[in-house]
Amino acid sequence: MQTPDVAEYIVSWLKTYVEKSGLNGFTIGVSGGIDSAVTSTLCARTGKRVLAVNMPIFQAKDQVSRASGHIAWLTKSHDNVTGIDMELTPVFEQIQTHFPKDIQDNLTMANTRSRLRMMTLYAFASHHRMLVAGTGNRVEDFGVGFFTKYGDGGVDISPIADLMKSQVYALGQFLNISQTILTAPPTDGLWADDRTDESQIGATYAELEWAMTYLDSQKNFEHPQDPRLDSRQKEVLSIYKRFNRANRHKMEPIPVCKIPSELKG
Repeated sequence: MQTPDVAEYIVSWLKTYVEKSGLNGFTIGVSGGIDSAVTSTLCARTGKRVLAVNMPIFQAKDQVSRASGHIAWLTKSHDNVTGIDMELTPVFEQIQTHFPKDIQDNLTMANTRSRLRMMTLYAFASHHRMLVAGTGNRVEDFGVGFFTKYGDGGVDISPIADLMKSQVYALGQFLNISQTILTAPPTDGLWADDRTDESQIGATYAELEWAMTYLDSQKNFEHPQDPRLDSRQKEVLSIYKRFNRANRHKMEPIPVCKIPSELKG
């Protein structure tokens, strides 16, 4: 990948898009992970206004400190960036208090955290007339669907969604993102036990990239498995396919029931 040129291309794309929209800049959630760090830095490089929002909800201290550190670095190096600390734990606690207890399973509440953050970003973006910038990469957004529908998947634009995770890391190195972020295990930060993405999915991003590339090269997603594949590769393909099928509804347009014209006439 021609990393400097890719960075310049994304910055130019962002700047052109926001200028055509007639809006003032970008609002973005900063989590302390590589995707949001890279995306927020690219947004900052446009010279347009950027609101970088840290939204902890019962967050692990290392995640909060990485997010705060990145925002401090951004605001110091870019006059157009404003950092915002939005502690959402009390709001989430109120949701827990008022939601029926029988629907508060772990996954439901993890997704609720993500949707609360989405609502918060849109509140700031609406007030300041900005676009919400998404932070999903290609593996998450179009491979395994590892995001919350109408949570972190609820955005206006997706600057890095055509890049594999390894390419996002390459951009991070080029953009001088903090080593603490570059070396931190990827996590969505939605669970009380601070579980990593890998522990949830069962495969590393490098393995998922391999699976996505391998399957993209085949004529049929359901093709017979290559006998040359080893047992781990076969397992990773199975994991990838399972997530891809289960999360396909996140990656495709909302189904619309088309009524025959003769029934509507």
